[in-house]
This record gives sequence, C-alpha cells and structure tokens, in this order.
Amino acid sequence: MSHQRYPSHDTLKEPHSVSLKVLRLSRPSLVIQHPIRPPLTPSTLPADPTPASLAYDTTASTNPSPFLLSPILNLPLSFGSAYVGETFSCTLCANHDVPEPVAAVPGGGGPLGATGAPAAASAAPAKRKSIRDVRIEAEMKTPGANSIQKLDLSPPDSADTGGGGGGDDDLKGTDLEAGDTLQRIVNFDLKEEGNHVLAVTVSYYEATETSGKTRTFRKLYQFICKSSLIVRTKIGPLAPASSGKKQAGGGGQRRWVMEAQLENCSEDVIQLEKVVLDLADGLGYTDCNWETGGGARPVLHPGEVEQVCFVVEEAEGTRAQPGEDGRIMFGVLGIGWRGEMGNRGFLSTGKLGTRHVA
Repeated sequence: MSHQRYPSHDTLKEPHSVSLKVLRLSRPSLVIQHPIRPPLTPSTLPADPTPASLAYDTTASTNPSPFLLSPILNLPLSFGSAYVGETFSCTLCANHDVPEPVAAVPGGGGPLGATGAPAAASAAPAKRKSIRDVRIEAEMKTPGANSIQKLDLSPPDSADTGGGGGGDDDLKGTDLEAGDTLQRIVNFDLKEEGNHVLAVTVSYYEATETSGKTRTFRKLYQFICKSSLIVRTKIGPLAPASSGKKQAGGGGQRRWVMEAQLENCSEDVIQLEKVVLDLADGLGYTDCNWETGGGARPVLHPGEVEQVCFVVEEAEGTRAQPGEDGRIMFGVLGIGWRGEMGNRGFLSTGKLGTRHVA
C-alpha cells in the first residue's frame, strides 16, 4: 500500500493546495423514551411515574399517542463498527483550500521599523494558483486478497471526447475555484473479517502565471471488519419419503435435514429477511421456517440465536454422487437481514455437505 500510483513532480516539499476529507456514510440510530419521575420527589421514596411521561400505553388520558421510540435520532459518535455482509460507504472530498492572508506588519516588518529587501519580499503578494484537472481514485486492500482492488466512484468522471481509447487517461478531471470541493462516493461490500485499508489518491495540476506542475498525494485509512452473524450448521440423514419410489441405484429418494443456528454477534438489533439455500443440480429443498408457516420475521438482539431448518432431497430420477473426499456437496446458505434503520446486510456460507450416504 506504500507505492505511489503517480510519479511525484514536487521538487519542493511545499504544502498542497488541495486537501482530502474522508467521512463514512452511516445511518443514525433510534432513541428509546424512558419514563421520568414526578418533580420534587425524593429519590428515596418509591413513586409511580407521571402518566404523561410514559412512552408506552397507559390508562391515563394525558398520553394520547404513546410510542416507545422518540422522534430524536442519534448520529454515530465516530467511525463506528463495520460488519461482514454490510456495504461500506464513505464520501471523499477534495477541497481547494485558500490560504489565510498574512497581516501586514507596521514599519515594513523589519526590526525597529527598518525597510529593506527582506521586508519587501515579505510584502510581495502571493502568486495566484489555478487548480485544474482534479481527480480522485480509491483502492481497497482486503485481508484475503493478494492484490489491491480498484473501486468505482460515483458519480463517475466525465469522459474526454477527444478521440482517446476509452481508458482511465481519457477521463477528464474537474477544475476547482478557490473554496470549491470535488465530492465522490465509494461503496464496497464487506465479505471477510480483519483489517481493511482504503487508499485514496488525489492528483491535480497546479498552475501559476509563469509555470505549472502536476502534484499528487495519497492517504491510507485502516479499519477493522467484524463478524455480524455466527452460523453453525448440522446435517443429518432423514428417512425417505413414504411414496416408496425406487431409483435405478437402489432405494428411494434420499433426504437430509439441515439445521442452522444464526447468532447475532454484532452490537445492533437486526431483523432476518430471508434464509435460502442455493443447491447443486439434482437437489431440492423444503423450507420449514417462518415464511412457510406465515409467522413474523425474527428479530435478533445482540447475542440472541435463531434456529432454521430445511429438508434437502434428491430430485426424481437423479442421485447425488460424492466427491473425491467422500462428501456429498449440497450448496451454500444465504442469509439476508435489515438493521434498525433499514440498512441491508447479506452473507453466504461456504459450500455445505455431508459424508453420510443414506
């Protein structure tokens, strides 16, 4: 991550005219209302709360529209936590900073009011700089990848219509006046735990009345991605269906029962939306969970567990064959959920299978 994507053209280590700000885009959280004690009541005396202060339903008429959640939202205190299955989003802002004017010193700035060459040099006006062709690029280094992955930014830069070949060099940068900002948004699906490094490169052309040069700088932002759900699976044989159909290989259609425990190991409350199986050819399954029974979607608080179950069976006229390791591979389990404010999450397991051949 330490290599420079652009060659440096800075002969002097002077401050950059463009600064970079990175802000993570995350949703606020809900605030729960709590009842308050009546005023002027000693804390040592037990007393019922005032009916008007209760957030939940009461028999009093002073609280006509009770609701546990207040209309106030909590903004994230800092960067927050990143979890596997979520989409990491942040905004990248390249700002054309304007240096503050230097106040003139009475007497020319020299000692005892003396005037001379140093004072004249300090009083000379600063050269006006024009910032052109500002570009932002972002890359992500994940724990399991051997190379850096380049990220797409939105909105994309406009393409140059000067007859180029359509590559990255044909994308036009943005000219920034003093105080202007170039903003881009980056999205990245988090699929594994561990340290992630976001590398942002800003390049621009700095021009004065007499000269110009290309300048580039690069900043790295590291964050840790945690596990959001712990998935524990168990597969066991199930007796063939009572239809008694025989196959060419002998015996009826084989069936297995697949159980999975989903534990919420994040710090947020989530609601499960769907739990599905993506099976190999020749296999089908029956969903035995809330969608089939018409129940409500489960809500998992931090540390809570939900158990799901599927019946996997061979399709009629087919027979699943074990691999070289003697395992019959079924497929992958996919879990989708939503957070408190509707933010989506999704993860899938590795390939699941069993060594038992019924």
